Amino acid sequence: MRPHRIAPRIGGLLFSGLFALQAQAGIFDDDEARRQIGDLKMKTEAQFDQQARAKLDLAGQIQLQAEEISRLRGLIETLTYELDLAKKRQQDFYLDLDTRLRKFETAAAAPAAENGESTPAAALVDPAREGQEYEAALNAFKAGKYKDAASAFAAFAQKYPDGQLAPNAQFWLGNAWYAQRDCKRAIEAQTVVTTRYADSPKAADAWLALATCQHELGQAAVARRSLETLVAKYPKSPAAEAAHQRLKKK
Repeated sequence: MRPHRIAPRIGGLLFSGLFALQAQAGIFDDDEARRQIGDLKMKTEAQFDQQARAKLDLAGQIQLQAEEISRLRGLIETLTYELDLAKKRQQDFYLDLDTRLRKFETAAAAPAAENGESTPAAALVDPAREGQEYEAALNAFKAGKYKDAASAFAAFAQKYPDGQLAPNAQFWLGNAWYAQRDCKRAIEAQTVVTTRYADSPKAADAWLALATCQHELGQAAVARRSLETLVAKYPKSPAAEAAHQRLKKK
């Protein structure tokens, strides 16, 4: 073969080879790009799935917390209702006891009055008017008008300090202050009952009321001493039984 015909053929072969190499390199570049895109897509989907799971977990936790808060709120409402009911029962009990004691005291005082055994101070008191003023104050307390009841009982205690109903009035004065969440004044009123009227039927109840206020003020040790004093001084009183129950819980 002639040299001038060989040269073009060699050039064509070289050109074809270079073209094939470039085409193969392009294919390799496309495969690598697709692979990288595929990897990126997988990573993105994995991150998305992870975030979705995290959101679901968080939503679940929030739901559980919401349910727990709802349960606790319901429990608090129930306990509050039961506490209010217990206080009302205690109040009704004391009111009923007060009524029965006053009837007993009036009946016991009648023979003495007939025999002329009343004291000079008592002789100056109009029993009917005293009873009416006491009833008015007590009715205000029963109606939940604690501010009016406190004023009425305070005026009564000042007007009739030696009357038969003075210890009762002083006791309910303390309860009227307690109903207004004023434990300081409640303690002052009940302390008068436990000291000045220590021999009255209301003294034991006053000690129990004192312990209640002292406990609410955070004076646990003082409240315990009040309960122990109540049990020691008035062991047979209904208040002493309540004090025993409280001391068991402390």
